Amino acid sequence: MVCALGSALCFGAASVLQALGARAAEAGTGGGVDVALLWRALRQWRYVAGLGLDGIGFVLQIVALRTLPIYAVGAALAASLAVTAVIASRVLHVRLSRIEWAAVGVVCLGLAMLALASGREGHEGTDSAALQWGLLVAAFAVLAVGAAAGRLPERPRALTLGLAAGFGFGVVEIAVRLIDSVDLTNPALYALLVGGGAAFLLLTSALHRGSVTTATAGLVLGETIGPAVVGVAWLGDQTREGLGWLALLGFAVAIAGSLTLARFGEAPEG
Repeated sequence: MVCALGSALCFGAASVLQALGARAAEAGTGGGVDVALLWRALRQWRYVAGLGLDGIGFVLQIVALRTLPIYAVGAALAASLAVTAVIASRVLHVRLSRIEWAAVGVVCLGLAMLALASGREGHEGTDSAALQWGLLVAAFAVLAVGAAAGRLPERPRALTLGLAAGFGFGVVEIAVRLIDSVDLTNPALYALLVGGGAAFLLLTSALHRGSVTTATAGLVLGETIGPAVVGVAWLGDQTREGLGWLALLGFAVAIAGSLTLARFGEAPEG
């Protein structure tokens, strides 16, 4: 859990830097996904610094996913919004309301409940060819959804981009559990690369276009619920004996608190 929380800390700080960098990048034309936007954002030092923190967070996430159930890691990653909120309040001088400070406390409470209830991570079905290929199909589906999002109006477009980015990161979470070594014949390896790349592209577009608050809420839902279901249903993730109810409650509480703080995926103007 320490690695999962460390990963959340890195991702939470990175989101502020990436939002600032994406907003400072030169605007493209049209709506939806702008592939060149990622290249333009890479010219912004704050975006690059955010990517560096993402890299550290990803390493910690891998360690956490090899030792904890996916649902526990997913909830901890969603809690990165609480980290972002605290950083925004201190560094960017964004004022948190009482409800938002309460939401930070709710997230911490939910994570504490999960830590108490989490059992061992499962190892069932990690060599399933059907799951590996299904994950690769899901990764390309994320790209397809992102491409289609460009035809949507602003509000549903932001939600769709955020949700698709969340599913892309979810593909990465599951793929990590299916990869024991660098095996070029393992579809899960390519699912990790495609899903992760698509997620970064879609999230950058979401941070740059439309309502980032809406996109961040979609991101939280996409990267937590789907992988958690796969972890329990197919990979055999467990809770401590008799504490399944506490894990479910803690997961729900942590996600609810994170969604309350969704607006902190958006950097202030200026």
